[in-house]
Amino acid sequence: MPDRWQWDNTLFQGCAAFYERGRLPYAPGFAETLAAVLGLDGRGRLLDVGCGPGTVILALARFFTEVVGIDPDEDMLAEAERQAERRGVTNARWVAARAEDLPAGLGTFRAVLFAQSFHWTDRDRVAGTVRDMLEPGGAFVHMSDLKTPLAEPAPLPLPAPPYARIGDLVRRHLGPVRRAGQGTLAAGTPDREDLVLARAGFEDFERHVVPAGEVVDRTADDIVAWVFSRSDSAPHLFGDRLGDFERDLRTVLRQASPGDRFAERLPATEIMIWRKPPGER
Repeated sequence: MPDRWQWDNTLFQGCAAFYERGRLPYAPGFAETLAAVLGLDGRGRLLDVGCGPGTVILALARFFTEVVGIDPDEDMLAEAERQAERRGVTNARWVAARAEDLPAGLGTFRAVLFAQSFHWTDRDRVAGTVRDMLEPGGAFVHMSDLKTPLAEPAPLPLPAPPYARIGDLVRRHLGPVRRAGQGTLAAGTPDREDLVLARAGFEDFERHVVPAGEVVDRTADDIVAWVFSRSDSAPHLFGDRLGDFERDLRTVLRQASPGDRFAERLPATEIMIWRKPPGER
């Protein structure tokens, strides 16, 4: 886990209602890419750790016999269940648990997925547990937005969201150190998943980038939802000043685009895969 930070159940408190509207989607075709890379054929089981409102797991459900999403936030799981019903996904189930609670009697899986969630866990401990939960040759999958932008992107048709000014505003209201639940992340969250997975005994690393770059229109309401979907600006962190913060946020957005309309490019999706040795049970 990040140094000197302790997880608590307010990390994403109040964020679930804002996820679908606020978060940009993963690159179109990420599910098909992952299915092709893993040779999925409609059989086997998938575990999504830190599944949130089901964004990724519901897109992958058709490639498995069963998919299981775990998340410690009950509101996230309730939203995931609503989304599954709306999309007609009937082979998903939801478990309230942290990654550190695994294996939690969930059985074995063909693949275990972390979509921008592994950094919140006790990574060495969780990686070892996940290896034991995978079938021989099973896949540990880490998925995230690609952080490297296009070298020379074409101009956008509308102003881009003023993310730097939004960050300044959050710090003005919540202090200079990034908030996370009841604690702070002075040094941010950890990376170098490759080292963690190597220590756990995984092998045969693969990296795949699913391209995107499509321009999407965003409203001021979408950007407000994005802010409130984040752990470092979750609604509860503002306490009784939440209304003041939202008023200031909308002022910043209106100054950046008087029509309250913005444009941004969908980021590419990075998929990293490690395998459990095929001869290991």
